[in-house]
Amino acid sequence: MEQILKHTWELSEADAINLQQELSLKVIKEDHFAEINYVAGVDVAYSKKDDKLIAAIVILNATSLTIVESVVVVDTAHFPYIPGLFSFRELPPILKAFNQLKTPPQLIVCDGQGVAHPRRFGLASHLGVLLDIPTIGCGKTRLVGEFQAPEQNRGAIAPLVDNGDIIGNVLRTQENIKPIFVSIGHRISLATACEWILKLSPKYRLPETTRQADQLVNRVLSQIQKNMKTEESGT
Repeated sequence: MEQILKHTWELSEADAINLQQELSLKVIKEDHFAEINYVAGVDVAYSKKDDKLIAAIVILNATSLTIVESVVVVDTAHFPYIPGLFSFRELPPILKAFNQLKTPPQLIVCDGQGVAHPRRFGLASHLGVLLDIPTIGCGKTRLVGEFQAPEQNRGAIAPLVDNGDIIGNVLRTQENIKPIFVSIGHRISLATACEWILKLSPKYRLPETTRQADQLVNRVLSQIQKNMKTEESGT
């Protein structure tokens, strides 16, 4: 897949923050897409023993939610682990994985934040702007903002608010299950983002995009760790 906007990844912390603030102005917060046939799930896992990152993309049929294609890239982290700047650490391997895809998605769901971010430019927004593709931030936990718990029924929503701005929704995808945090990434409205997350979450708390990508990175990470133990033992 073609990367529409490019920038250097060799940045200081201050330069990365400045770039976030600059690129956040490019985020489109309205529906700006046609038919969606394929949806991508994106996740990244970290090796605990070294500086390796495992990035996975899983492409699902938007109707059946069956897996159409998956790609995994094992890479080395070159940016430090700094909260609020994870996209500068995780996007390089994610972009490498997108370059290997044969089935281009029309929507991307990231296991992380979009505009629900201190500078309104989390990983989902960063990825969406670079690829110019509709993206949704779908976090398991809150990064920033305050909220009142939504009702217990599936589909219940409560606004996530930071400094008077609604930066996302706290969405309950299953009855009596802990909610998740949905935010605009790029080229999609918050209401539509929540509709898609519900559609992608027919049985479980997390959308199938996130579940499948998470399972894939963990399988690969487990295999890497198993191979390392084998090498260390000399067997």
